Amino acid sequence: MSDSPAGTAEPAEPADPGGYGQAVASDGIMTGPDGRPRCPWALSAPEYPEYIAYHDGEWGRPVRDRVGLFERLSLEAFQSGLSWLTVLRKRDAFRAAFANFDPIAVAAFGPADVERLAADAGIIRNRRKIIATITNARVVLALDVPFEEVIWSFRPAVTTVPVVTADLPASTAESAALATELKTRGFVFVGPTTAYALMQACGLVNDHLAACAVR
Repeated sequence: MSDSPAGTAEPAEPADPGGYGQAVASDGIMTGPDGRPRCPWALSAPEYPEYIAYHDGEWGRPVRDRVGLFERLSLEAFQSGLSWLTVLRKRDAFRAAFANFDPIAVAAFGPADVERLAADAGIIRNRRKIIATITNARVVLALDVPFEEVIWSFRPAVTTVPVVTADLPASTAESAALATELKTRGFVFVGPTTAYALMQACGLVNDHLAACAVR
């Protein structure tokens, strides 16, 4: 299913309900080409080594700065309905198109920028998500507390250590509460599942499997 406007379909990707490759990998730990055990989604597309690099160097590590959090919120929204690999492969193009996700710069985007982005083959050309990113940048600037404080205030007090990917939830009570808070403050295109993916990506939770070398 295309997540783009008619006439600008993105390349088809394998079905991936979890967004990180769980649908095309086994439930348990897998051994990488370097012999290190990893979460199976990191090895679900061996032809793309950036998947392993993202797993090893970013996913689950704390992100506390405004730009970093805004980038990940935006990318998670673009990922909705698609494989994360689709977004990861386009990440450099996204950064170039969205001024490195500086909320000040993105908040100043106008109608001409929307048209520019909707015609940019380097990114996911979904007009609703493009407009949502601009809207969210403006909300970030209008907050009465720092954006990073809003996000990190929903870090779970207690978490469990997943053993297999089946242990990973699609959403939690905390992610539902975070999504509600963000929507109340004016953010769009964010639901409990997107909020939980954000929490995973930014280290509010550590969802590397128990036997994963990165954990």
